[in-house]
Amino acid sequence: MTANDRTPADLLRSALAADAGRPLVTFYDDATGERVELSVATFANWVAKTANLLQGDLSAGPGDRVALLLPAHWQTAVWLLACSSVGAVADVGGDPAAADVVVSGPDTLDVARACRGERLALALRPLGGRFPRTPEGFADYAAEVPGQGDRFAPFAPVDAEDPALIVAGAEYSGAEVVDRALADAPALGLTGPGTRLLSGLPYDTWAGLSAGLFAPLAAGGSVVLCRNLDRLDAEGLARRVESERVGAVHR
Repeated sequence: MTANDRTPADLLRSALAADAGRPLVTFYDDATGERVELSVATFANWVAKTANLLQGDLSAGPGDRVALLLPAHWQTAVWLLACSSVGAVADVGGDPAAADVVVSGPDTLDVARACRGERLALALRPLGGRFPRTPEGFADYAAEVPGQGDRFAPFAPVDAEDPALIVAGAEYSGAEVVDRALADAPALGLTGPGTRLLSGLPYDTWAGLSAGLFAPLAAGGSVVLCRNLDRLDAEGLARRVESERVGAVHR
């Protein structure tokens, strides 16, 4: 990060400028066997496309609330940074009825229908695949995002002091997300640029979001984000730690 980084989107821009080719998010789903590795450049491209979709097609702007009904997943991490890029408030697990936009995984579609605004569904299939059939009342993220632009510029400036994130009932500004993530880094074992952290924590608490995205991004490190990690035995976890060159594990 640099002294001018005051939002998570700022952190991503600095990471892109510093070393676009290094890994940022490596995702495993131990229920499906999926593994996806995203460099800073690839992750930033997904963020730009998603932010363009959010701002242009879904008409979201600063202060609008986006309910994210999604698990710990690489696409959830993309949405968190896209919301920061636009200036929208990422409400993790938030009430769809109180949201301007809802973004739902396949298991929460019925709950998500309470949103009277825009509704987007993520299949969360390997390689970002589409739903076999688009859920009624939703647009399919995997069908909508590929045609979006690879560069993003917000229509309105994003104020780092405005609300940016709600999780577990607590609200944080963009600046608070950055400051807390940076403060968390040493205790999480992120000792410097290039450190790799493995997180099996869910994204429904600050601790899970910090370990699973924000602290590695702030510290110049990377995260091995694991969903359904409880399905991996001790020997399998040890092999993953070795193969991914992980320095710290949080589960």
